[in-house]
Amino acid sequence: MKQTLSDLAIFGGNPAFAQPLYVGRPNIGDRQKLLERINNMLDRRWFSNNGPYVQEFEQAIAAYLGVKHCIAICNATVALEIAIRALGMTGEVIVPSFTFIATPHSLQWQQITPVFCDVDPKTHCLDPRKVESLITPKTSGIIGVHIWGTPCAIEELTEICQRRNLRLLFDAAHAFGCSFGETMIGNFGDAEVFSFHATKFINSFEGGAIVTNNDELAKKIRLMTNFGFAGYDEVIYIGTNGKMSEASAAMGLTSLESMDEIIAANHRNYQTYQTHLKDLPGLQLFQYPEQHRQNYQYIVLQLNAQLAGLHRDELQRLLWAEQITARRYFYPGCHRMEPYRSYFPHAYLLLPETETLVQQTLLLPNGTTLSQSDVETICQLINFIFANAADISTRLQREAHD
Repeated sequence: MKQTLSDLAIFGGNPAFAQPLYVGRPNIGDRQKLLERINNMLDRRWFSNNGPYVQEFEQAIAAYLGVKHCIAICNATVALEIAIRALGMTGEVIVPSFTFIATPHSLQWQQITPVFCDVDPKTHCLDPRKVESLITPKTSGIIGVHIWGTPCAIEELTEICQRRNLRLLFDAAHAFGCSFGETMIGNFGDAEVFSFHATKFINSFEGGAIVTNNDELAKKIRLMTNFGFAGYDEVIYIGTNGKMSEASAAMGLTSLESMDEIIAANHRNYQTYQTHLKDLPGLQLFQYPEQHRQNYQYIVLQLNAQLAGLHRDELQRLLWAEQITARRYFYPGCHRMEPYRSYFPHAYLLLPETETLVQQTLLLPNGTTLSQSDVETICQLINFIFANAADISTRLQREAHD
C-alpha cells in the first residue's frame, strides 16, 4: 500500500508487483488436455492440411455460434484478406480508424483504399450516421469492428449496405462469445472474422476464423484458403495458404473447453474494477451493454486529463513502473500511421471522436492469470494516484525538465 509519493516506483519506491502484469496475457486452459492432443497429433503425424483437430474446431465454433460455415484460418489478418477478396471488394471500403492496424492493412495490401470513418463515443464502434456521407461511386463495402466485443450498429449498417448494394464484413476479433441481443456475433453481414491470437481470451496460439451463413461464399473461401485446390491435383481458383495447423486447432479446442471459466474470471475482475474505480474524477470505465452477452476481456479506462488532473500517458508511466503494463489502444489511430498518414494527412479533421479516444483510452490487465487480490491492489494504486494527481503531475513534469 502506497502512503507517500516516494512510495511510488517511479519516484524510487518498490514496485507493487514483483513480476509484470500484462494486458492480453495468454489463458492456457487444461494443460494436460492440451498435451494429450499434441501427443495424439504427433502420433498421427498429421500436422496440417485440414486435419481432424481443425475439422473438430470448425464444427465446434459453428455449433456454438449457430452459423452454417466456419473456416479456420492461420491468423485473423489473413482471414480478413481472404474474406475481403472473396466478397469482391474493390476501390474504397469504409472502416473505422479506431481499430488495430490489421483492419485497414488487409484492404491496402490488396490495393483497396480504406476510407476512415469516425466512431460513436458511447460504443467506440463505427458511427452509422457518419458512414453515408463517405459513400462514393468507388465504395464497394463497409467493414465494421466490434470493439471490446461490443456489437456495432448492426441493423443500421445492414440497412445502409442493402440499400446501397454494398458488401458488409465484420471484424469480430474482440467478439468471440459475444452476442447482439439473443443472436451470437458471427451471424451478421456477409461474413465475420474472429481472432484466436495468443492475446485473445480464447486462443489457438495463432489463428483466426471466417464464419458465414452464405453457402457459395463459404465454398469460395475454402478454395482460397488452400491455393484454390478443389481436389487432388485440381486447382480451380486463385488462392493462398491460409490453413490453420493442427497444433493451433488443438490449442483452440482446449481453450474452448475452458471458455466459461475464463469469462467468469474476466467478469469477476471487471466487476471488481467497476466497484473500486467508479468514483474517480475524470475516469470512466467502459460499460458493457447488459442486453448483449459479453466476454468481458477488456478493461477499458477513458481518462479526461482536465478533470483528473493527470494525463493518460502519465498514468501509464506510473503503472508501468509498478509492473502493471497498461496499454494505449489504438494509439495514435490508424489514420496517423503509415502509409495512411501520408495518403490522408488531413483525415483527423473528420475523426474528432477517434482523436479523443486515442488520447484518453488505457487498458488494464485482465484474465485468469490475475487474482482478486491483484485487481484490488491495482485499484488501490490508481485511487492513490488520483488522490494525489496534481502533486504527482507537477513532480513528473519538474523531473522531466531537470
